[in-house]
Amino acid sequence: MNSLEEMKIYQNYVDLFYYTYKITEKYPKYEKEGLVVDIKEVTKNGLENIINAQKEFNINKRLTYLNHADAELKVIKVLIRISYKFKYISSRNYCAWSNKVLNVNNQLFGWIKTCLKQ
Repeated sequence: MNSLEEMKIYQNYVDLFYYTYKITEKYPKYEKEGLVVDIKEVTKNGLENIINAQKEFNINKRLTYLNHADAELKVIKVLIRISYKFKYISSRNYCAWSNKVLNVNNQLFGWIKTCLKQ
């Protein structure tokens, strides 16, 4: 398996992570301890699951990490949608952020499919 830094999904998830931190700086002050904390926590958890999956040799445990990462991405999608509906982000930000999540999600799906074939 490639090193973590060589993995495209890792690189794209880190990009998602950076974008998340950058975009949530714009949120209202009263959301800094609410929605923003939730968004950052879920994003961090997803990245941890990607890292743990890459390090795991047992295929069943790897799939568990990948499934957790998939669940985290689904939660991120909902939190992004909430952010847009509450007008904390613009439609442009919504599209950019959603595309980053979709990109990671597609790569994650490919990794899961590969693991299931083994």
